[in-house]
Amino acid sequence: MSAATITNVLLTGEPGVGKTTLIHKVLELLHLNAGGFYTQEIKSGKTRKGFQLITLDGRQSVLAHVNKKSSYKVGKYGVDLNVMTDLAVPTLKEALEKSDLIVIDEIGKMECFSIEFRDIVARALDSGKPVFGSMQNFASPFINAIANRSDIVRVTVTEQNRDQLLSNIVELIRRILPEQKITRKQR
Repeated sequence: MSAATITNVLLTGEPGVGKTTLIHKVLELLHLNAGGFYTQEIKSGKTRKGFQLITLDGRQSVLAHVNKKSSYKVGKYGVDLNVMTDLAVPTLKEALEKSDLIVIDEIGKMECFSIEFRDIVARALDSGKPVFGSMQNFASPFINAIANRSDIVRVTVTEQNRDQLLSNIVELIRRILPEQKITRKQR
C-alpha cells in the first residue's frame, strides 16, 4: 500500500506503552492545525483510578473512574457517556470542519459505548481528512471494520520501538497532508 492511499494513521499497543506520549511528540514536531482529543490516566500515587478526556484546546472531563456509578463499565471503571456526547463528539465535529488533522486518542471500549462517538469516528475516517490516533485491540464489529479499512496504516507501539517510531510517523503524516491538499484543490 503506498502512502498516497493512506489517509489515517492509528497506533496500537499494550496499555501504558506510550501511545499517547508518542501522539503528543508527533503533534509538537508537526505544528499543524489539529483538533480532537486524547485520554490520560488519573492516578493516586502509582494506582490508576480512572481516565480523563482532554481536548487539544484544553477542555477536560473525567471519562471513567473507579468511584463512578454507571451501567457502562470496563473492568473496575464506571464510564460517563455524557463526556463522549457532550465533549468528545462536538470536539471531533469541530475538527472535521476546521482542522487539517483530526486526533482521536483513543478508539477503545470505553469510548465505543457511545453510538454518537462511533458515528463521528466513521465520518472522520471517511472524510478524506487525515486522522491520527490510537485504537485498542479488541474484537467488535466496529473495531474490526476500522482495522480492515484500506486507507489506514496501523502502527504497533512497543517499549522497544516507540522512540524510533517518532520520525517515521512524522514523515508519514507529512506525506499524507500534501496529498490531501492537492486532492481537495482538484475537486
